[in-house]
Amino acid sequence: MKKNLIIYAGIFALLQIFTSCKKTFLKEEVYSSYAPETLADSLGLEASIVGLHNQFSTFFSYSDQQGWPSVWHAGTDIAFVPPSQKQGIEVPYYDYTQLISTDGAASYSWSWAYKLINNANIINSNVDNLSTGMTQTNKNSVKAEAMFFRAYAYNTLATLFGKVPLVTAPLTAPKTDFVRASLDSVNNQIIADLTFGVNNLTEIGAVGSKTNANGKPIARPNKYMAMQLLAEVYLRANKPDLAEQQCLAIINSGKFSLVNTRYGIRAAQAGDPFSDMFIYGNERRSQGNKEAIWVMEQENPSTVTGGITNNPQQRRNWGAAYYQITGMTICDSLGGRGIARMRLTDWVVYGLYDAADMRNSSYNLRRKFYINTPTAANYGQQVPYTGADTIFKIAPHTTKWYQYDPNDVFGFAMIKDFILMRLGETYLLLAEAQFKQGKLPEAAATLTTLRARSNATAVTAAQVTLNFILDERARELLAEENRRMTLMRTGTLVTRTALYNTQTINPVVGLTSKNLLMPIPKSEIDLNKDAVLEQNPGY
Repeated sequence: MKKNLIIYAGIFALLQIFTSCKKTFLKEEVYSSYAPETLADSLGLEASIVGLHNQFSTFFSYSDQQGWPSVWHAGTDIAFVPPSQKQGIEVPYYDYTQLISTDGAASYSWSWAYKLINNANIINSNVDNLSTGMTQTNKNSVKAEAMFFRAYAYNTLATLFGKVPLVTAPLTAPKTDFVRASLDSVNNQIIADLTFGVNNLTEIGAVGSKTNANGKPIARPNKYMAMQLLAEVYLRANKPDLAEQQCLAIINSGKFSLVNTRYGIRAAQAGDPFSDMFIYGNERRSQGNKEAIWVMEQENPSTVTGGITNNPQQRRNWGAAYYQITGMTICDSLGGRGIARMRLTDWVVYGLYDAADMRNSSYNLRRKFYINTPTAANYGQQVPYTGADTIFKIAPHTTKWYQYDPNDVFGFAMIKDFILMRLGETYLLLAEAQFKQGKLPEAAATLTTLRARSNATAVTAAQVTLNFILDERARELLAEENRRMTLMRTGTLVTRTALYNTQTINPVVGLTSKNLLMPIPKSEIDLNKDAVLEQNPGY
């Protein structure tokens, strides 16, 4: 029997040799492509939607370059980079003489957005071609979710780069003849996508009914997210009356209210309503945050597979490196381990807030540190606020990104939810829309409503200017909003940075009006061999 097995094996080997000589063996069969040929049912579409969420999250969790969060805040009016703490990717965003067409941040942003767009296009195409198994209402819900993310990506591109290629169908083969569409065309596509979203996305109360594979609730797009983004797009497109309509629809929906009382897991401890919103365990609507419109939820990857993507660096960028002070121990009350890749400008720390403004309290902006190691001789004493240590070791900083895991004291990653939209910003967008229409008393009343929550003084119509509104955005949305994108959208990056980012340590240099847009990545221009993909002026 053993002999027969050897014979059969030899015959099989000979057959392989002979058949391998046939020409048909060399015929190519494609086992992968740019996009799936079909998503045949609702389960496939659902999995693809989850993929959209995954791709979307990587804009916030990117950590291959640890200075990524600093790109969007340092070198503006609110923050600068301590020299010893720079990482690299953020350097051209305060030394603008180094911002060229091979820039890493511009390239990552462009690539991230178009991946999100192509994935959304694949879903939309397959929904349209699906003939059975889903009602039209279900189909519209799936399309609305994909369109929301496509609109978000295109709004990011339009804000950062201006005119960009407009792609609304899946790419199934290499394409090398992209051209930049007019900004009006891009804006019209965004508005159409978001309008469809407003009409077909779910009510916010139904969002928590959907869960991931681990049984955790997923924050899925709702109609109010589309309204809020639509308001921002209308402002960028200089249609403030339409922006006002979207903001009022959110405010008057009865679904949200400004947080003005203590709540959540630390309600019995020292703090205030504003700081409660940013405690992990309090951030979600289901956890009591009545202001939350959109929260990108994260879970500890040690207990939930895929709980985060990459390793978010916000805490390390914003928090102080206090652990480098003798007698200081990394702890929960100080937000875990920060390394201060950013430091708030003196304007934010000393000139932005009224003294009684809740957003300026010690629970929201930490300015003092106390020796916290019980065995230290000076235990309990305040760390002297003098010398170079104030640049990054005991630098004043926002507490919004505090997060501490006793099982990971070093804390390379940050496991914390991202509050991406909330009602506080809705009021700010509304005030901007009213200001742009000359409705100064209405804008003053809107701002006063928001400021009353924080015990800040009322606003008069004479005080309402775009600069005042941008000041208020800094007070309210510090370290939440993408500050660079806000200043680029409003055309104020150059003037406000020159006015408020005035320290001599790593000063802003080379900032000009051309930097109101980022450079189109050179790699994209070079690969686009069959058409001209124009570069932005000055790069």
